[in-house]
Amino acid sequence: MLEKTIIQKDFYRESGKWLSRIEILKKCVNPNLHFIYLLRKCQTHSKKSILGIFWRVILRHYQIKYGFQIYPEIQIGEGFYLGHWGAVVINPKTKIGKNCNIAQGVTIAQSNRGKNIGVPEIGNEVWIGPNAVIVGNIKIGNNVLIAPNAYVNIDIPDNAIVIGNPASYTVKDNATQDYINNKIEY
Repeated sequence: MLEKTIIQKDFYRESGKWLSRIEILKKCVNPNLHFIYLLRKCQTHSKKSILGIFWRVILRHYQIKYGFQIYPEIQIGEGFYLGHWGAVVINPKTKIGKNCNIAQGVTIAQSNRGKNIGVPEIGNEVWIGPNAVIVGNIKIGNNVLIAPNAYVNIDIPDNAIVIGNPASYTVKDNATQDYINNKIEY
């Protein structure tokens, strides 16, 4: 069996099916999937190459159109899923693990002052709910559910559910069970 591309792995998360190139292009009528496709195309080409410049110009157009401020420099693991389109801002220095879901209105940002100067690092199998804010040099563990409207500026261990502003968490073994579907095995 041939190795699946990162785009196929991302699109598998949406449908639970391995799609051909044509089937992937047909799915690009959805703004969130279209944006992921363009983002991954940018990430496969050097920033200074002709194709890299081409894909970055196209991506920039759709960043403005769809409201995603997600740049090709960001490190995102396979199985990335944007649940809905619109108003997602992620600092380009952020690291995001595999099988992560991000909903609309999410901000993942750098802190420029205080004890947590820097950007977040997000583990594998993290579900981030609508309008959540994650800020500063913090680490979010694996298998973490961040509830809608949570403000997270503290480290979160593996297997946790995060709620509130300011954030608090409860450790739970299956924190993201039934929230992250069609996981990519790694």
